[in-house]
Amino acid sequence: MVKYKRILLKLSGESLMGEKQYGIDEVRLGEYAQQIKEIHELGVQIGIVIGGGNIFRGLSGASKGFDRVKGDQMGMLATVINSLALSSALGAIGVRSKVLTAVRMEPIGEFYSKWKAIDTLEAGEVGIFSAGTGNPYFTTDTGSSLRGIEIEADVMLKGTRVDGIYTADPEKDKSATKFKEITYDEIYTRGLKVMDLTATTMCKENNLPIVVFDMDTVGNLKKVIEGEDIGTYVHN
Repeated sequence: MVKYKRILLKLSGESLMGEKQYGIDEVRLGEYAQQIKEIHELGVQIGIVIGGGNIFRGLSGASKGFDRVKGDQMGMLATVINSLALSSALGAIGVRSKVLTAVRMEPIGEFYSKWKAIDTLEAGEVGIFSAGTGNPYFTTDTGSSLRGIEIEADVMLKGTRVDGIYTADPEKDKSATKFKEITYDEIYTRGLKVMDLTATTMCKENNLPIVVFDMDTVGNLKKVIEGEDIGTYVHN
């Protein structure tokens, strides 16, 4: 039995680096593809948004002299590269997927629309939604919130390097404690950086819950789908 029938999976571009300093670690990419295949075989409808920080991050580019709009557009293209890599890795293990882009770039990917995305999921294909929202000044967190709401997902699963939300950064503060669950309002009042505020507010206003969990531990994605108590559950 699965807890969620339709999900939006948000993956970190940085996590795709694995042990590398830049780009895509083929081992990590393969692990992600296998985990996605596991839940796909359970009949879960899967939409995916993946970041581009392993290749280029618009905001850091702006700090180094890039025009912010052009920097963000470069970041959008980085997400397309990662999306194509994931689609290729899924295809290699027998999982059909479709890359949809927020900016027109046929034949690299089909132009995104809500209805095309839902048709893709209902046809049994994994939908990979790339190029963010297609607009500058919006992060891939906001893109994933938007896509999760549009496809009417039951939940957004935010795969990260840590196993949930903590009172402070657990990599810097050893006394940080983990939340089993937390409300959106508490995230605001505590000033926790789960996602950017725009993304968090969109999920709150549209009642889309989030599970923050460690995607880099193989098998965790299936555990979340089956309702095991890992990660942190965010809700209204």
